[in-house]
Amino acid sequence: MNFIYFLTVIVTIISFFIDQQKTKKAFIVGMKKLWKITLPFISILISVSIILYFIPHSLIVNYLGGSDSYFGVAIASIIGAITVMPGPIVYPLCKMLVEKGVSYSVIAAFSSSLMMVGVLTFPIEKAYFGKKFAILRNLISLVMALIIALIFSFVEGRLI
Repeated sequence: MNFIYFLTVIVTIISFFIDQQKTKKAFIVGMKKLWKITLPFISILISVSIILYFIPHSLIVNYLGGSDSYFGVAIASIIGAITVMPGPIVYPLCKMLVEKGVSYSVIAAFSSSLMMVGVLTFPIEKAYFGKKFAILRNLISLVMALIIALIFSFVEGRLI
């Protein structure tokens, strides 16, 4: 990760020497966009943290990380499919869930279905692409999320 930061600084410096105006303008645009997403990001992160604080550890482990992996994967897939959340929020949430004892296969099902399946965004997708396409895309995405969870269960050394 440090390499990416270093490379970014070097490229920015080179860009600054090539065209100062464009670099300054790009920097200002980037800072505005960063500021625009910072407050929603922080508010969602705080909300998720508070919710996870009040949900007992045993409840999370029982429903998502318990001995019944089928049930945990199914619940995580459903929750992921109906949740709308920006990608950068998903990763800290998944880390918190792993720390609570949830298996990686359940996390894979949750995060994959959250990113690929859109129950709440279905009406918009249907309006733009048609009902048949929207249903097919969501079903294929759900199947892919479950396949990803299955792969993770093999990596973890446990069969779902």
